[in-house]
Amino acid sequence: MKNLFNLFLETAKVVIVALLIVLPIRYFLFQPFIVRGASMEPNFEESDYLIVDQLSYRFRNPERGEVIVFHYPENPQKRFIKRIIGLPKEEVTIEDGHLFITSVDGGKKMIEENYLPDEVKMKEKDILLGEDEYFVMGDNRNVSFDSRNWGPLEESYIIGKVFFQVSLFDVFAKVEVPKYNN
Repeated sequence: MKNLFNLFLETAKVVIVALLIVLPIRYFLFQPFIVRGASMEPNFEESDYLIVDQLSYRFRNPERGEVIVFHYPENPQKRFIKRIIGLPKEEVTIEDGHLFITSVDGGKKMIEENYLPDEVKMKEKDILLGEDEYFVMGDNRNVSFDSRNWGPLEESYIIGKVFFQVSLFDVFAKVEVPKYNN
């Protein structure tokens, strides 16, 4: 009986120590996310398991091209995954199916997105972003429900950036940010 009690006590200690280590990591540093839907195809597929870095944006601002997970502004219980296209105080324009960014200093440039398929179709749009607002879009532009539909995303809704991707085809893959000619 004493051995059984000691075994139970040792098991309880291990579980408590594990929880003291895992829970802070899970709730303050990294969070799991499973992709649902086709809005980020072909870069993220249905059921891909992602690790979201919740720490980076406490020390720096989100950057164009980063894939983020956030609370959907019209229903914060839902979490969405999208790519950052427009940064605060920029103007995002969609003309003839192309994305243009007008920066704070007035410079206008076309965003080239080599990671997308060629057959992307987008309706004309013009949005001026506020002080803490981002314009986000899914990579599968033809079916994505994003800032084109519900407007800019306030920074306070952002949970974090996608750091690692685990899928059926890649065991682990660090998520790279595309290079835009700024």
